[in-house]
Amino acid sequence: MAQTRKPYSYREKTRTAGRFLAVLVWALLLAPDGAQATIYTFVDRNGTVHFTNVPNDPRYKPGVIRPQFRGASRANRAGDPRLYEEHIRRAASRYEMDPLLIKAVIKTESNFDCQAVSSKGAKGLMQLMPDTAADLNVWNPFDPQENIFGGTNYLRQMMARFGGNLRLALAAYNAGPGRVEAAQGIPMIPETQQYVAKVIQHYRQMTAAAGPSYRWLGASN
Repeated sequence: MAQTRKPYSYREKTRTAGRFLAVLVWALLLAPDGAQATIYTFVDRNGTVHFTNVPNDPRYKPGVIRPQFRGASRANRAGDPRLYEEHIRRAASRYEMDPLLIKAVIKTESNFDCQAVSSKGAKGLMQLMPDTAADLNVWNPFDPQENIFGGTNYLRQMMARFGGNLRLALAAYNAGPGRVEAAQGIPMIPETQQYVAKVIQHYRQMTAAAGPSYRWLGASN
């Protein structure tokens, strides 16, 4: 029987990094005097801690940076959209989706916070639920590239399922396709109705900001 690989959570990643860092520190401290070296560390844009005693990147600085765990303080923190432009562009190209639509969904779902977690357990930039993430082969929903590709894939599936109707696809993304099909339209769920309206609003604003020359086939839906 094939087994599904367990998602590698951000907490597990930072704990592993912390344990490895502690071992590295003790190894260097207990080494003979002639062998001791300074530890250099930096945190990349995805929150991953890097450390070495032979710095080969200008971002390395002497000293120890402790891994940061997600907490309530991240709840409504906005991220920088520019960090994800390349992932969005590539996902849009692979799944033939408008990159501005992907950005509008991310803006609505997480405000570009790649460590966002909803009260229902949805995670990451495009707020994937655990079961949906597993179906999409997204093993680490806090990884921006995995999350964006998975979320775009799912949004594309919803667009195909509902005949290219953007509003129904967005409703399905939020509430699930079964509820949309049962309602034969956008379900009478306040959260879902507000969600669809908000994504459409962001999408229109982003399209307008892109200028009159910006065109995409789904922009009129």
